[in-house]
Amino acid sequence: MRCFFLLFLFVFVTENVDAQIYEIGIFAGGSNFIGDIGATDYIAPNQLALGVLAKWNRSPRHSFRASVIFSDLEGIDAKSDDPRRLERGYEFNTDILEISLGMEFTFIEFDLHTIGSKGTPYLYSGMTLTHHDNYYYLSNGERVSENTSSWAFGIPMVLGYKTNISNQMILAAEVGARYTFSDELDGSMPDSEDREALSFGNTNNNDWYMFTGITLTYTFGRRPCYCNF
Repeated sequence: MRCFFLLFLFVFVTENVDAQIYEIGIFAGGSNFIGDIGATDYIAPNQLALGVLAKWNRSPRHSFRASVIFSDLEGIDAKSDDPRRLERGYEFNTDILEISLGMEFTFIEFDLHTIGSKGTPYLYSGMTLTHHDNYYYLSNGERVSENTSSWAFGIPMVLGYKTNISNQMILAAEVGARYTFSDELDGSMPDSEDREALSFGNTNNNDWYMFTGITLTYTFGRRPCYCNF
């Protein structure tokens, strides 16, 4: 999957470099989980998150954006403020791979071909696919792998601020929540229907996780004509 994405990005940029303006870069920051295990603080990064992203700026106000981010998700009941979770004492740590596609909207026009420094808040949303391993918990709190993995669909909701730090480099800081259509990321709901009796927590609420960090992108491509958008 990683090789396919890099190949797609290379072909896409190579064939369209003269048509519009593009950005490629990196994401670095942290992640935290919000679900049935661990603390429920919304912005409390506790694991490293790293990734790559690409943008196609279709106008000074909106861009198509794609990203791939790798991270761990961690939940520790001992760090929760909930007395029931403190008494239960569960914990987990799992690797995730997130692929995201969507659109970024700026609050102020962000024309990279105008002279001088510029900055603007922005919003990003679209869809995510998050790959994770499946496991469940025995009644004594032991975590057991199901030896399977799943893809969870989700919706990213990101708020950030970006500014140009040179003619071709853009620095941004952002906080993004991911609402997933799954309750399996922390093992509170086993993937196998045969183990449904081992589910725990609030089975009516799906899992969330957060990414908090910075992006640094490099821009290239000739001056675009935005008049058609």
